[in-house]
Amino acid sequence: MTLPATPSPSTAPTAAPDLWKPVLLRAAVALVFGAVTVFWAAPPVPAMGWTAGLYLLATGVVLLWGARRTGLAAGSPQARLLAAAGAILAGTGAAVALLPSNLVFGVVGALGLALAGAAELILGIATRGRSVLARDWITSGIIGLGTAVGLPFFIDLGPHALLGVAGGGAIIGGVLWTLAGLTLRHDARGVSAEAVN
Repeated sequence: MTLPATPSPSTAPTAAPDLWKPVLLRAAVALVFGAVTVFWAAPPVPAMGWTAGLYLLATGVVLLWGARRTGLAAGSPQARLLAAAGAILAGTGAAVALLPSNLVFGVVGALGLALAGAAELILGIATRGRSVLARDWITSGIIGLGTAVGLPFFIDLGPHALLGVAGGGAIIGGVLWTLAGLTLRHDARGVSAEAVN
């Protein structure tokens, strides 16, 4: 069976017109954290904990805020999964910030990123064809899982190495979410222009 080149308007996934806002905010949080990790040559352990913790906490809060704009039905398993990913990241961020150490960041941070990444991966697979963010969640989940797998191997190398691994994942994710957010913003402008005409 051949699928149409463009889906019909009734079957195309839709999103809230302002979905691009939390998506771009998530991208900004990731890119700022990534930039800090690139240019910070010798971070002390407490500063590493606060920096990484605030990044994870902010990402979790943005996920929770944006969950209502994704087009997922409130209370659905998919909406609960996205909220769980946000809560996991926020809790992990608080733990990493309040208990700064290489071990906490390398183990607790990795566990939080792995759980949130797995949730996003499952969410993306479950919403393929029904959500405009499905592919982005799949990719973001893989990035989160990859970062989580790498973190424990760098515990003994210190804060700079740990931040480098987390920052690398954040930069890749930030670019992904920037492209997604700009695409959503462009599409939202097109829809509002059609509504005016």
